[in-house]
Amino acid sequence: MANQNENLDDVIASLIDEEQDKEVSTEEKFRKQFEELSNGEGVKLTGRAAKQVLKIKENENLDDELYLRVAVEGGGCSGLSYKLGFDIRTDEDELIETQGLEVIVKPDHMLYLDGIVIDYPDGLDARGFTFENPNASEACGCGSSFAV
Repeated sequence: MANQNENLDDVIASLIDEEQDKEVSTEEKFRKQFEELSNGEGVKLTGRAAKQVLKIKENENLDDELYLRVAVEGGGCSGLSYKLGFDIRTDEDELIETQGLEVIVKPDHMLYLDGIVIDYPDGLDARGFTFENPNASEACGCGSSFAV
């Protein structure tokens, strides 16, 4: 009899778990999945990249209320493309400090960007922002798009 009660308890517990899962929104499930997968390293700029961001901000006379936004969007050779630009911070943005700069990232983009290092080589063989992303399973030849 005790074994039947234990089995019944297991069945009831699983039904309760299923009901709780139904109440969790897709966004909450995504955030939970991200927290489990995240390495917590955020977004990093190298010194050269930070210097270039400041130079662009100064040359364009951009407002101090604008932050560097790092994002991803669908498209590109490999499926997802990196996006850099200046934007106003929203309440949902994650604020990351790197090299003395404040960078903003939407939380749902962090799954793809956590641990990324953004550089700005300016030598003869390469010039422009580059992305070293530990989450990318493949990248295109130009380095501006990737797949996970």
